[in-house]
Amino acid sequence: MNWEQLLSLRRQGDKGKRLRVEQDDTRLGFEVDYDRIIFSAAFRSLQDKTQVIPLSKTDFVHTRLTHSLEVSVVGRSLGRLVGKKIIEKYPHLKEIHGYHMNDFGAIVAAASLAHDIGNPPFGHSGEKAIGEYFSIGKGQQYKDQLSKKEWQDLIDFEGNANGFSVLTASRPGIEGGLRISYATLGAFMKYPKESLPKKPTKDIADKKYGFFQTDKAFFQDVASDMGLIPNKSGNDIGFERHPLAYLVEAADDICYTIIDFEDGINLGLVSEDFALEYLIKLVKDSIDTSKYKTLETKEDRISYLRALAIGSLINDAVKVFVENEALILEGKFPFAIMDKSKYKAQMDDIIKISVNNIYQSREVIEKEIVGYQIIQTLLDKFITAFNNKFNGNASNYDALILKMLPEKHHLEKENLYGRLLHICHYVSLLTDGNALELFETINGRKKN
Repeated sequence: MNWEQLLSLRRQGDKGKRLRVEQDDTRLGFEVDYDRIIFSAAFRSLQDKTQVIPLSKTDFVHTRLTHSLEVSVVGRSLGRLVGKKIIEKYPHLKEIHGYHMNDFGAIVAAASLAHDIGNPPFGHSGEKAIGEYFSIGKGQQYKDQLSKKEWQDLIDFEGNANGFSVLTASRPGIEGGLRISYATLGAFMKYPKESLPKKPTKDIADKKYGFFQTDKAFFQDVASDMGLIPNKSGNDIGFERHPLAYLVEAADDICYTIIDFEDGINLGLVSEDFALEYLIKLVKDSIDTSKYKTLETKEDRISYLRALAIGSLINDAVKVFVENEALILEGKFPFAIMDKSKYKAQMDDIIKISVNNIYQSREVIEKEIVGYQIIQTLLDKFITAFNNKFNGNASNYDALILKMLPEKHHLEKENLYGRLLHICHYVSLLTDGNALELFETINGRKKN
């Protein structure tokens, strides 16, 4: 792979290349990506989607939106620091093509901003709830009517693949979705493969999948245009990662490790003693002890340690990336950046505490149980109505259910897979609160 191709400004529908030297620096294409994402309805919905504590009204707790904004800030720093090194190593990128280190930051920031845009309500249990509706729920009835890959898309419903669809799927009058640059889409594509074969290797890029069968053709166009390295054979589609996808992943890893831990401390789920014990290992080289001693509140002390910890992890991630840049370009770096961090043991310790004290807390478990019931009920009602309408035997109740669908989701889908995925996509874009309200309406529990 080479950086000239990887930094493609091309957008869906373009007939030719967009050259960096011809860009208006006051309205750079990669920054336009960020703007389009942040103004999208799908991004706004993240303000009422779970990060750690579902349906929590506590001010301390991060939503998917605040988490995504923070990941984008960390991603921008990672991108700029790496970009500075890349420009120094390959000066022709600037001298001939006009790229700057900030371009790398803009790409990673935009992709990081969008990294959770396809995640369903109620956290990662939302993905599992959709998948299990098909694998062990009422949706099992559709298995024999779908191809193996279509079925795998549904039983392993994946927020990353859904996010690619959110960013790129066309609908009448809106070709190419948000029309994001190929470079930003490449950085977004953490798992550049289809749902089968499932985990064919231990390569980090094979851990999950990154596109639905409906989006296969465009995904291949994006990957081919940027020169991503194919790594699957026969009829299976898969590629080595875009190098900047490693930085998007690192930004996410850094934020959820440190900031979820901070949430847990502020909520009283993790003691401050744990914060001192675990965070101090990350910041011992940068902490100003005299300043720390002047901080009187737990929130201020934890905030200070969190900021220093993120700084330490950013600098180390950049070091790992730069040292392995040649291998990454050759498609021979099968690890997450933070798995090779000198702080990996400390991060693992923090994550272990978070799993035990936060992710498996009673409040989280109770709300995830509620989320399962809500999502599976909505899927069943809307899928049944949508299919009955297509088959010409919709009841009056089905017609009423379909009136609950927003206008932009009233699309004709000629094949079963398209209809099933369409409803999954609709449910996935609901906020936690919207999903709960719709569930209560359908079940006759909504209070006036």
